[in-house]
Amino acid sequence: MSYAAIQPPFTLQFREMPKKELKAYFDWFLSQIAQRIAGLEREVRTTASLANWNADKSPESLSALGGWFVRHVQTRQRTPEEIREITAVSSIPISIPNQELTNRTFSLAMDVGMYLAETLRAQHPKLEWRQFLEDKKFVDYGQPVLVGFGAVPLNPVRIVITLAYGIADQKQGGERLRELYDYWSRQAAKF
Repeated sequence: MSYAAIQPPFTLQFREMPKKELKAYFDWFLSQIAQRIAGLEREVRTTASLANWNADKSPESLSALGGWFVRHVQTRQRTPEEIREITAVSSIPISIPNQELTNRTFSLAMDVGMYLAETLRAQHPKLEWRQFLEDKKFVDYGQPVLVGFGAVPLNPVRIVITLAYGIADQKQGGERLRELYDYWSRQAAKF
């Protein structure tokens, strides 16, 4: 069975989505975690050297997963239309990179983000998924985040997508996934 990219039945334009749709997205996201992690495990195991890798939610499993993820981050050329759209919404003139992550990479990042979060939850059971719908200016408005770190929630999907961009730019390596876990684990232990 080949890897099936995640297909959210939502626009993911969080600030434009009605609250009822955002709540449905949150419920859908949570319902997908177990099967997405199982699919990620199957995909990782297609690499001969990781044929025995288990998504056992252990911190150690993140080291091998990070190394695997580095080898699977891919980019594609942005279209001129995409560059125009990004430029149009930017309030300041910025240079727009010509490269964008592929849909498969975004999907893998979402899966790895779910796994990172569930690994944190396995080690720190007080962590919980939450969705903030009060302030549209909140950076993670409408998105599933983990809380239990004090004032700052963790958006694991966003953080792994950011990691993927860093990998694509050759500014980050696979060890960063475990480092992210270690940082957030220390934060969770404080509260």
